[in-house]
Amino acid sequence: MTATPPDVIRCAYAEFVVSDLAASRAFYVDVLGLVVTHEDDDAIYLRAFEEYLHHSLVLRKGTTPALAVLAYRVRTPGDLDLAEAYYRELGVRVDRRPAGATRGIGEAVRIEDPLGFPVEFFHEAEHVERFTQRYDVHGAGALSRLDHFNLCTPDVPAARRYYEGLGFRVSEDIQDDEGTVYAAWMFRKPTVHDVALTGGDGPRLHHIAFAGHERHQILHICDHLGALRESGMIERGPGRHGVSNAFYLYLRDPDGHRIEIYTHDYYTGDPDNPVITWDVHDNQRRDWWGNPVVPSWYAEASPVLDLDGTPQPLTVRSDTREADVTIGADGFSYTSGQQGFKLGQQV
Repeated sequence: MTATPPDVIRCAYAEFVVSDLAASRAFYVDVLGLVVTHEDDDAIYLRAFEEYLHHSLVLRKGTTPALAVLAYRVRTPGDLDLAEAYYRELGVRVDRRPAGATRGIGEAVRIEDPLGFPVEFFHEAEHVERFTQRYDVHGAGALSRLDHFNLCTPDVPAARRYYEGLGFRVSEDIQDDEGTVYAAWMFRKPTVHDVALTGGDGPRLHHIAFAGHERHQILHICDHLGALRESGMIERGPGRHGVSNAFYLYLRDPDGHRIEIYTHDYYTGDPDNPVITWDVHDNQRRDWWGNPVVPSWYAEASPVLDLDGTPQPLTVRSDTREADVTIGADGFSYTSGQQGFKLGQQV
């Protein structure tokens, strides 16, 4: 590559195609408490309480639930020219979009990246009220900001090299003794990740994550769903990750899109921040308490669309899959090896 890549600041927003706006609104607004910036018959634009850009999530009505776009904010308007030149040299599809093509977003560059994902780069965006101190409207589960994307891709090392070309750095990864890489966490903002790369058939979206400040906010969301008798939306957790050290909860929205609620990872901004590598057989990597990962978490993910709105075909992962070499998160490591099984495994 001779072209200079754009200077990416952070992950900024995602757009989901959903089948029923009312059902999606009930989940994202009434349960998760996201703030509505704008809504009409075709779409809902949402943000978390500390966000001042127009939105961090768009729900757009359509016939095929899928990921429509992932967006990264770049540092300057000039980075759009860099993005256009960079991706044209890569030979992928590039669309230059005028300001307002997406409500609240300025001029942008949309591309189909080398991994098959629809990605947008933008700088300018409409500013709206930041609700940081609007405690009068905060619910008990109030979410702070969009934190990261997690992508299913068949070749994690290749995906890592692509993101390293954009200036992303690795915070943690999962490998085995043979050198197979199962996942990698990569960042631009000084947290554990803006994007995670999970080995699997792809391109698919595994999840997007919103961050809160405290664990009790996650527990409140669980209680809220229980009160609604909608606990089936809880796919996994609450628990604590080994990777990232964050407290987590995974939910599935009415269309099956996976949402993580996430808190308390760590600072990664120093230039010599060390990479943490986990053994795929360590049962604490995915859940610090050693709880098993439900099969759907490994197997299911949202389809992604190309820039014409057509679902992208999948490439099958040829390397060993993480789910094939461990029983959920319960490999027989030091926390369970003495008894030979863990409660919940017995028939």
